Amino acid sequence: MGRLIGRDPALLRRINSTVVLRALRGCEEPAGRSLTDLVQATELSRPTVEGVVEQLLAAGLVAEAEEGPSTGSVRRGRPARRFRFRAEAGHLLGIDLGARRVSAVLSDLTGRRLGTASRSIDGTDEAEVRLERAHDAVAELLRTTHVARSTLRAVGVATPGIVRDNGTVTLGAALPGWTGLPLGERLRRSFRCTVLVENDANAGVLAERWLGAAQDADDVVMVLAGLSPGAGSLIGGRLHRGFGGAAGEIGALHLLGREATPEHLLSTTGEPLHPLDEAAVAHVFALAREGDAQAGAAVERFIQRLVHDVAALVLALDPELVVVGGWASGLDDVLEPLHAELGRYCLRTPRVALSALGGTAVATGALRLALDHVEGELFTVEGALE
Repeated sequence: MGRLIGRDPALLRRINSTVVLRALRGCEEPAGRSLTDLVQATELSRPTVEGVVEQLLAAGLVAEAEEGPSTGSVRRGRPARRFRFRAEAGHLLGIDLGARRVSAVLSDLTGRRLGTASRSIDGTDEAEVRLERAHDAVAELLRTTHVARSTLRAVGVATPGIVRDNGTVTLGAALPGWTGLPLGERLRRSFRCTVLVENDANAGVLAERWLGAAQDADDVVMVLAGLSPGAGSLIGGRLHRGFGGAAGEIGALHLLGREATPEHLLSTTGEPLHPLDEAAVAHVFALAREGDAQAGAAVERFIQRLVHDVAALVLALDPELVVVGGWASGLDDVLEPLHAELGRYCLRTPRVALSALGGTAVATGALRLALDHVEGELFTVEGALE
């Protein structure tokens, strides 16, 4: 970017455009806002607002709002023109590349959901099969919602493993052929827009902060229970990824004991629990509630291991809230013993809650990544300075 001076006209136009667009996007009235409303909201001059609105109309980001219903009173003269933000001017996509399912969620530019699609997958399938399933899910979603791929402005992608800023998976032991995969590069071939790749637990905690159990908390740890447990953390409302993107990889703690993996902990037969999915885990917990001794012992082992993992994060980060997600998100049995055990090991016991988004948390978090990107481009003054 060239040198900017205080009266740089391009910069001023960009800032003014951002301020007006933000005022329109924040309007919840179907009738939109008049030029007078925008002048009052932005504190810009009327000629400036008029010029900006015309530019935004030409760019397709703003439209004239339809006239509201008549109040029955007689009006004289031409009614004031009113304008609204065109949420339908572009679309956002969130993709969850899970171990046994890939799913996608589509929204408009405000984050309002328009549809979802998913594909089941075998946990042993290689990377190419998984990517093909994701492609199929996205194609179905765009087809059923009648949305053109060309209208996508950003795509967020969530995946197990450690992810670099460029979208390369530096370590992805939970998925075959995933370590070293240039995931971001591969997916950018399918989309003509920005593609953002993030760890699944990090995406999950963003989703819970946005629409789920953590809306009222800024310091949050979310644990995704699964084949390789992971955790995402917010510190002061900001995602904590760590120096190399490996923060929250609590699955590595299982290496301290080879038999301490979830499929061994939850076994009721002496053999590893297979497949390790939501249905199998829920069945073990149901048996425990019915008084089955072996299932009860399995649940106890699992909770103790979960306490071991979560306590390490609580002692390090002192979060206000711990959210439990993954395939344990619907198991109320976990909350009370987890909270009680954390009270034994931690200096201050955080609140504990189940994920409010369940199996949709990761895809929702991926969508939030895309929404954050677009908001940074369109609705913040900081974006105007880039």
